[in-house]
Parts: sequence; structure tokens; C-alpha cells
Amino acid sequence: MTVLQVINSAFGILLYPYLIRILGANSFGLYIFSLTVTNFFISFISFGFNFPAVKAVSTNRESYEIKSEQIANVFTAKCYLFLISVVVFVCLVLSIETIRSNWFIYTICFTQVFGEILIPNWFFQGIQKMRVLTIIQVSVRIVSLPFIFLFIKKAEDIWIYATISSGIMITIGIITVIYLKRNENINYRFVPFSSLKKQFKDALPFFWSSAVGTLKEETATIIIGTFFGMRDVAIYDLAKKVISIPRILTYSINNALFPQVIDKIEKQLVKKIIRYETWIGISVSLFIAIFGYWIIYILGGTEMLSAYPLALILSVTILVWLVVGSYISFIFVPLNKYYYVTLNQIVALVSFLILGVVGILIHKSIVVIVLALTLSGLCEIAFCNYLIKTKKLL
Repeated sequence: MTVLQVINSAFGILLYPYLIRILGANSFGLYIFSLTVTNFFISFISFGFNFPAVKAVSTNRESYEIKSEQIANVFTAKCYLFLISVVVFVCLVLSIETIRSNWFIYTICFTQVFGEILIPNWFFQGIQKMRVLTIIQVSVRIVSLPFIFLFIKKAEDIWIYATISSGIMITIGIITVIYLKRNENINYRFVPFSSLKKQFKDALPFFWSSAVGTLKEETATIIIGTFFGMRDVAIYDLAKKVISIPRILTYSINNALFPQVIDKIEKQLVKKIIRYETWIGISVSLFIAIFGYWIIYILGGTEMLSAYPLALILSVTILVWLVVGSYISFIFVPLNKYYYVTLNQIVALVSFLILGVVGILIHKSIVVIVLALTLSGLCEIAFCNYLIKTKKLL
């Protein structure tokens, strides 16, 4: 699982020096902004199905009926949500000038939602065969590399890069469907909408949590693109890329432990995990502080060095993702306190908006937005600790 996430992130990082110099910060920033809009739809289509589905599959790995039912239900539900997304996306294109003027790029990026529909990461996680999905994704990305260097030669070729990126996700989805048919004897099929009631009910708490979390994360990019410009979007994106691999390396710890720990929750084990992950998060921040400047210099050159202070501030969020992820995976979810997850995300969103608005009024800078984002994460930790202590959950 960790290898898969790292490779997906590393793929973009290794290409970054070439892309930023060929496409330029403004053009590349437009792509990132378009992809951010798509991420809202991806979050909507995913609808929090993954957590209940991986729990059902991981505890019934030998049951073909349950695995097949989960695939069919999640696939059908996501298709319904996709139809709603198409209608909303068309309305956005027709009503917002900045999107309408670059509708082609936004539309190409929007097709990446097919990856969310077709690729059941949760299924492979539940049956503990993430190696298979890793091989599929790595193979497709490697095959795509020659096309990137062959066809992308100037800033106007940004649509080609967007097409290749979307094509990667769609291809991975198609291969995944074929693999599940041939090796797991599982077909993608539609089920009646009436049979999806439980699926939506179980996923709803996770949807609210995921939706609010996505809104907080992606709103930062939207604010920066709207009020500062696409070049600043590219700078912010580089800062996020610098912390992406250590974030994945650490965040995957909780995802990898979840199927095993969920069967037997031990309070002392959970406390030990949180303690170790706290030190890991602090260590990563120190690493970014020491080496982040040179990493950014190598990736983006002198013109992108303003991403360093942003990366330094964002490095604190790794600690947040680790600790809050532990609270959610090993305390709230096992105890069926799903609404605590949603409350936590609401606290994070509200604190981000308040800190961001007040900060912008005092000093108009993207540093303020990034600082507000990081401080909202610390508010998450404080709120989770408050819930755990007052409700005596640990």
C-alpha cells in the first residue's frame, strides 16, 4: 500500500522539473486548479463508501457473496452519483466565466472521476492484495512516460498532459475491472437503487467527514487561484508535493494497520501507536526544515523557492494526519462514533475559514492561507483529545 501511494506521488514529483520548465508556472497552475475542481467531484462520488466496504471485505475475506455484493453496490452507487456530478459540472461550465473560458482543460480533468468509479482500492486493501493494484498502476504509469516527453513541448500543450493524466486513471480502471473478472471472478454489475439504502446509510457519516475534509483541503487552492493567480497555485502545489511522499509514508501506516487492528482493539496498543506516530511526525518536520529548501531548488529552480516556507508550515500537517488518523481508525470507527469524525472535520473547516479570513484581512498573502490550514489541523488534534478525555474513550 505504501509503495503504491509513494509511486503515485513520486511519478508527479519526478516529472515536475520537466513539466514546470516546459509548461511554465501559469499553465501548470491552471491544470492544478482544474484538477482541484475535479477533486470535489471525486470526493462526492466516493461518498465515504470505502471505509464501510473495506471493513466488510476485510472481515469476510473468504465470502465470495459479500465481496461480490460490495463491489456491485459501491459501483452502482458511484454511477448514480456520477450522473449528478455531470449535471453540476455542466452548470459550472455554463455559469462561471473562468471555467467556461478554459472548459476543455476542465472537462479533460473531470474525466478522472472514472478512476474513482472503476478502481476499488478498498477491495484490494480488504483482501490484502495491494501488491496487485500496485503492479497495475506502476506498469501503466511507466508506459505513459514516453508520451509525456514526446508530445509536451510548450505551454500550450497543457491539454495534452491533462489528457495523458486522465488516460492513465481510465486505463488503470479498465485493467482493474478485467483483473477482478479473471482472477477474482467478480463482475461489475448494476443493482436496483432500492438495495443501496444500507450502503448510503453506512457511508453517510464518512461522506460528511470526507466532504468537509476535502472542502478544507481543496478550498485553499481555490482561494489562492481566485485571489492570487495560477502562478501562486503552482507554488502552493510544489510545497504540497515536497511533503507528499513523507505524508504518504506515514499516513499509510494507519491504513495498513486498520484491517489487522480492527479485529481486536487494545487500548495500550492504540496509545503506543499514537505515541510513536507523534515522534514520526515531528521528525518529518525537522527533515523538511533541513532539506526542503534544496529539494525545492532542484525541482523548481530559483523561481519557485517561495514554496519553501509554505512546505515548512505544511510539514506540521503530517503530524496532524498521523495522530488524527489514529484517533479515527482505532478509536472512533471501532466504537461506531462516526459522527465524532464529522464533528472533527467541521471544527477543522470552521477554524480554517475563520483563521483564513482574519489573516487575509490583516495581511494578504498565500502564507496566511497555508498557516490557517495548518493551525486548523492542530485544532483537530485538540478537539479529538477533548472528546476522548471527556467521553473516556481511551
